[in-house]
Amino acid sequence: MAGPSPQNSLRRKLLRLIKFDGGVRVAAALCLAAYALIACGRVEKPAGPPSILLFNGTGTSPNDVSAIEEILRSKRFAYSTADSAQLERMTSAELRAYRLLIVPGGNFEQIGQGLTSAATANIRHAVEDGLNYLGICAGAFFAGDSPYNGLNLTSGTRFGFYGIERQGVRKAAVPIAPAGSPPLDQYWEDGPQLSGWGAAVARYPDGTPAVVQGTFGDGWIILSGVHAEAPENWRKEMKFNTPVSVDNAYAASLIEAALNRIELPHY
Repeated sequence: MAGPSPQNSLRRKLLRLIKFDGGVRVAAALCLAAYALIACGRVEKPAGPPSILLFNGTGTSPNDVSAIEEILRSKRFAYSTADSAQLERMTSAELRAYRLLIVPGGNFEQIGQGLTSAATANIRHAVEDGLNYLGICAGAFFAGDSPYNGLNLTSGTRFGFYGIERQGVRKAAVPIAPAGSPPLDQYWEDGPQLSGWGAAVARYPDGTPAVVQGTFGDGWIILSGVHAEAPENWRKEMKFNTPVSVDNAYAASLIEAALNRIELPHY
């Protein structure tokens, strides 16, 4: 439940001071209130029109949307969000007004089934015409040839789950090996292995791709089976050798690469 606004809290404090103390303390309180309001007014937002569209519609995980937003805000990426109904109304040309579409984790079946085939066709055409795409976990499944109204940005490649899912593991700290870099322990939850499409940017311990990059038409695509954006509170009861700050920096590097069409080191 939301608490009182800062302005209302300050107003109540000032009224109590006026009632019981008066004089100097009131003047001091007024100065403090003015300073607080000025400080609130100095909160800066990314300049310029949004270059990133973050999908937060049916099937996406609200927690993952929030985690991605935290990375976007911390790195000052200008972004907007769109739910399923809003995405339905967007034409291919309107999608192309953005440089990058991010589809986060969640349930890829619900993501696809929550959109019409016309909407997924518009997204596919926009990527083909130059919109870049970053798919994380469910967003990576959705990018493939998913039978649940997937985008098929992968020329018929359909992704399966990373192997430990067959052992009954649903979430874990999984080490991945980015090409040319030290291993990183990453948060994994029912994510795909990305064999059969693109270039492997990072691999799981069994050698299958955990992160891939490639193109569809003029669009640049990065897909991740792991959640580099995962915050500290997702790590409960798991052992990570990689600090959350390092993993989050890796998430930011994937966003940057997808946004600016940067080819990452790969195998």
